[in-house]
Amino acid sequence: MGRTGRYITESVILVAQCGGSVAYLVFVGQNLSSILNGYGFSVASCIFLLVPIEIGLSWIGSLSALAPFSVFASVCNLLAMLFVVKEDIQQAFEGEFSFSDRTAVTSSIGGLPFAGGVAVFCFEGFGMTLALEGSMRDKTSFPRLLGLALTGITLVYVLFGFAGYMAYGDQTRDSVTLNLPRNWSAVVIQIGLCLGLIFTFPIMLHPINEIIEGKLAKVKWFQKAHDNNDEYSTTRIGKFAIYMTRAMVVIQLAVLASCVPGFAVFASLVGSTVCALISFVLPATFHLALLDSSLKLWQRTLDFSILLCGMLFAAYGTYNAIVGV
Repeated sequence: MGRTGRYITESVILVAQCGGSVAYLVFVGQNLSSILNGYGFSVASCIFLLVPIEIGLSWIGSLSALAPFSVFASVCNLLAMLFVVKEDIQQAFEGEFSFSDRTAVTSSIGGLPFAGGVAVFCFEGFGMTLALEGSMRDKTSFPRLLGLALTGITLVYVLFGFAGYMAYGDQTRDSVTLNLPRNWSAVVIQIGLCLGLIFTFPIMLHPINEIIEGKLAKVKWFQKAHDNNDEYSTTRIGKFAIYMTRAMVVIQLAVLASCVPGFAVFASLVGSTVCALISFVLPATFHLALLDSSLKLWQRTLDFSILLCGMLFAAYGTYNAIVGV
């Protein structure tokens, strides 16, 4: 695919990672706003309160250096999810419900495109795959590790979503944590999830920063800053330019997040567009373009099927999400 394929891929990954980052900010903003509801903090104000923290975290250069934050975020997310599932199961058993009351389970399939968009969005971090592989010491074990991680994450998502919907039915909100009762345990759960996403946010920014800084490296003034004979000056100027670029990215994402009308609709839109392209359309297209002559008939058929289904899903899912705004 050459340069065109590279530009397309980088553009889609850039938009997908930006969409995922914005969704993180919206989720955290909504939950912090519900916690600080009595103090007059809106979702937008909570989002902008996060900006200095995220700017500082975005200045950490490598994924390896972010590993401790990732571990901490994973622990927070896991504990918070366990608490949410426990609350959901308790709510479901204490209340009276039947599967017939859950219209998403028993009614028409009209909501599947919306749900599909959200489901694909859940794997919006797929754009991090190559960056994560590049940061590993033993790259030979990466495919197996990736498969195990995706399997585990899928099971967690299914359990989390199923338990939440069984507990609250059609009253389930964009973020199920907003359905939890207003008590100290719910606040702890929300804070845990917020901390998890706050410390995951800079990892989501990593591909964005790599792409932007890669483009900046081709700009003359940026090259001059790095080609200066004064090594100390070069280091300061170069780092300052990178720090300011990353700060501007965080600020712009925060502005976008403050304009998002709802978490679920936005997640479905991102999932149905760029995430669907990354997951289905582009891999099948590149596979056909690069290996077409060596592919067997069933392999070509499979690629074309994935490509066609991905495009149809992206088109209808996008329409469905936009109509739902």
